[in-house]
Amino acid sequence: MDNKFLQYFALTITIIGAVNWGLIGFFNLNLVALIFGSMSWLSRIVYGLVGLCGLYLLSLYGVIGQERREM
Repeated sequence: MDNKFLQYFALTITIIGAVNWGLIGFFNLNLVALIFGSMSWLSRIVYGLVGLCGLYLLSLYGVIGQERREM
């Protein structure tokens, strides 16, 4: 599996999570719960993926720092 695929996948899932949190904050609408059910096994998988992808994207801070040092 290509590293770029993993980065794009993680970014996409994290954006979906961010949009869901925005909908919860502004409109009290949990889109994941609306689509998959409140804390069903499928919604728990989505929440877990969002969390894992967010943790993975923390590693991009190191990549950004390395690129700045190389310039």
